[in-house]
Amino acid sequence: MGDRFTRRKKIRRFANALRSFGDEARVRPRLVRLKELGWIEEVPTRVQRIVGALDMVRFWIVPCAADYYKSKGINFYFHTLLRFLDDPASLIDPLGLNSERDTIIGHVLQVVHANPDYDLQLLESFEDGLDAMEAQVRSILDGTHPRASSILATVEDPEYHARLLEHVARFKRSRGQGRSLLRENIQEDRHFQVLERTFGELPNAMRYFSKLPRTPRAAARHLLTCRTFPHELAEVPASPPSGRSSSGTIAKS
Repeated sequence: MGDRFTRRKKIRRFANALRSFGDEARVRPRLVRLKELGWIEEVPTRVQRIVGALDMVRFWIVPCAADYYKSKGINFYFHTLLRFLDDPASLIDPLGLNSERDTIIGHVLQVVHANPDYDLQLLESFEDGLDAMEAQVRSILDGTHPRASSILATVEDPEYHARLLEHVARFKRSRGQGRSLLRENIQEDRHFQVLERTFGELPNAMRYFSKLPRTPRAAARHLLTCRTFPHELAEVPASPPSGRSSSGTIAKS
């Protein structure tokens, strides 16, 4: 949790994240900017984003993370507790649209991502998002980051940040058209590959959300009756653009 100043800062950020939920006036400009930059084709409605966030958590984030932790001999619940203590705000906003820039960056730093591209694309909703991401990865590696000790105590793979720095620099140069930095358990499971293709990048995730029900009643019906990932809404495989590998780079420990 850190010293008293750090704890207070975490609590303030957590409180700000809670207050921002439902604040469409705060979220909308970021979505508009992402659309203008080409990361979003169609902005999903608020209802679609809420249902999409729940689908992302129950079908993608939790099962894939639990599988990865199991393969590493890490207790899923204890590791989640560590992540919460390190940064409470990072665990309550799966889409990241209600999160501050540094909350998103801290989230990418503290856990080996199945694919960090969603978050890197999301960071472009801030003018300096990617530059700040690169700077903070470098500060983790040289030990000057103010949260370096807690992040390094939480992250599952000590070699992750070196790979992440290389990937962020490549992402900035190619604007996401290079190879993806995929976690190793994605490469080993065909079901996770379908989920990564749907939720692992912002444009694909937003396309999925835009296919979901728009009314509260239909959304509630979807959540109550859809117990497994709806493959009919999955992102269809596409031929990779020139220079991009569809398989990505395996993030191995």
